Amino acid sequence: MSHYYEDFSTGVVHESRGRTVTEADIVNFAGLSGDFVELHTNEEFARKSPFGRRIAHGALVFSISTGLMTQMNLINDTVLAFYGIDKLRFTGPVFIGDTVRVTKRVVELKEKDAERGIVTFETQVLNQNNEPVIVYTDKLLVKRRK
Repeated sequence: MSHYYEDFSTGVVHESRGRTVTEADIVNFAGLSGDFVELHTNEEFARKSPFGRRIAHGALVFSISTGLMTQMNLINDTVLAFYGIDKLRFTGPVFIGDTVRVTKRVVELKEKDAERGIVTFETQVLNQNNEPVIVYTDKLLVKRRK
């Protein structure tokens, strides 16, 4: 069930299920975004990179993180707007076959008005080894109970 602004508590961590990044994800994202950088699309080129193989687009993994949050059903019926993102950092590579999950820790609650509030999360995208691959702070505008 979706949370209203009042249902969130500072310090509480919400966690998604995992999702494995596939070859199809990378190919489809490259086609959709137009980002055909060889580090993502050329195995021979990527073998000579510091990563030794192709990596997923950072923007793809960020997009997956927003989808994983949606699947948590934390705010699906109560969100009014994606209010902003700060301090987005890509801290590690994601390879084909890696499984990522999202943790969202509530760091701030701010009343906007009688009908809305802003929930700020410290978000981490973690791989199967529990290593952060993306970190960011995001804000959502959420309905308040009437």
